[in-house]
Amino acid sequence: MHILSHMQREFRLASRWLGRSWLAAALVALTVPQGAPAQPGDAGSDLLTRAERTGYRETTGYDEVVQLVERAAALSGRVHATSFGTTLEGRSLPLVVVGDVPDARPESVMGGGRVRIWLQANIHGGEVCGKEALLMLLRDLVSGAHEDWLSSLILLIAPIYNADGNERMALDNRPYQLGPVGGMGTRRNAQGLDLNRDHMKLESPEARALVRAYADYDPHVVIDLHTTNGTQHGYHLTYAPPLHPNTYPAIDALLRDEWLPAVTDAVRASDGWEFYHYGNVPRAEGSDPSWRTFDHRPRFNNNYVGLRNRIALISEAYAYAPFEERVAATLRFVEESLAFAHDNAGRIAALIAEADGTPVAGRSLAVRSVPRRSPEPVEILLGRTEEVPHPETGEPMRRRVDVVEPTPMDEYVAFEASEDGVETAPAAYYVPANLDSVVDLLAAHGVDAEPLEAAVTVDAEQFVISSTLLAERLFERHYERTVEGAWESVEQTVPAGTLEVPVTPRLGRLVFALLEPRSDDGVVNWNLLDEPIETDPVYPILRAPAEP
Repeated sequence: MHILSHMQREFRLASRWLGRSWLAAALVALTVPQGAPAQPGDAGSDLLTRAERTGYRETTGYDEVVQLVERAAALSGRVHATSFGTTLEGRSLPLVVVGDVPDARPESVMGGGRVRIWLQANIHGGEVCGKEALLMLLRDLVSGAHEDWLSSLILLIAPIYNADGNERMALDNRPYQLGPVGGMGTRRNAQGLDLNRDHMKLESPEARALVRAYADYDPHVVIDLHTTNGTQHGYHLTYAPPLHPNTYPAIDALLRDEWLPAVTDAVRASDGWEFYHYGNVPRAEGSDPSWRTFDHRPRFNNNYVGLRNRIALISEAYAYAPFEERVAATLRFVEESLAFAHDNAGRIAALIAEADGTPVAGRSLAVRSVPRRSPEPVEILLGRTEEVPHPETGEPMRRRVDVVEPTPMDEYVAFEASEDGVETAPAAYYVPANLDSVVDLLAAHGVDAEPLEAAVTVDAEQFVISSTLLAERLFERHYERTVEGAWESVEQTVPAGTLEVPVTPRLGRLVFALLEPRSDDGVVNWNLLDEPIETDPVYPILRAPAEP
């Protein structure tokens, strides 16, 4: 797109989005030439991001994010700044509550009587589009834009989740990504962990803080913002709902059949951009191309949120589009998602209540899953890039060229249980008190469970292990474990102090994923039970079968 026409389009969008008092600020951002900074005295510069002030050459640092959040809170009685945790290196994780509530305390937010939407970015410190977009959104809200949303929604904005990773900026992070050319952070946190693989094992302080915030604020919707890489395609942004097949079916249907198509249609109509389900095209030798999403396991944020009976969306801005364009596409995804949520707030609240009231015990659920092929080939928009030199290092970056190649192929953007990957959810699990790591993990996830006050004899089931295997490769500091075997009936006395963990409608899907021995993302997989498994063929956790 020609630079002038692009600026004109952005001016029209700014006029629609921003109140008159902030139009000058929008013009400052739009008229800064590429690479030229805004002047300190320009109107609205106090709430401009570093990306805007540097002509999208740089991304906003942690201290600047905190300052912007504090300035925004000082300008509006509807904006409340707080923190939801601390990183390994001691950085406070900023959270901004926007809505008609007196303060940012969970009890105030929960009492607001509105649909709560959690917006987070920068789970990977080099994927900075969402951080910039959320700061721009915050400025728009402070200006009085989107007043109608706040009649039905409360927004919880966490713009810089992987704060330690964000501060490890370097020019050679995220090779081939088209900017910001002034550098960006690292994918991993200060421990060397990928925070988007830590939602089940909770080994980072950031993940524990995030999950605690999900329990405290109980958002109806979580939107997680990323930047993609890999396949060269023709979409400005791709997205995904929760991918685990145990997600409450009506949540999956709402997102796939209504929410995401509505966002796609709105952006196409207003901006001419194409959004679609996240995918890559693996090119195995001799095989036809196919469009494949990522992973169903709840170690990923969107899948984890789905197993908590909540609505989740993930966005992935296209890494080879210009940085400014990626930020704009991410902001449009958020805006249209919030517009849909506002228009359907009553339905969303009713759907979450329905999910939380639907029994899980006795249902057949997946412990292992495989990608599900589309009934017919789907037309996927592939694209092309050209290499351009990084202005500082000379290393190659990839830049999208305006070529779109519609290509029919099989699509795999959902999952289903594998042939032997199904178990029946029990009424409860019995976790021995000496399994400290499991007891601690359940508490960290906010799972309600009580120790037995006295020994009881129960008709239960025990899992007899027939084989077990450790992965050959280290992943996130673990050699992941799988077990095979079967449940069998047993009458057994359960000692006092044993933790009785009910499979409730509210968190039963998550409890099942954590405690089923054959689960591909539970306590067995993450080595929490290696010692008892290696010394005894009987899984140390019993379960109480659901009544027929």
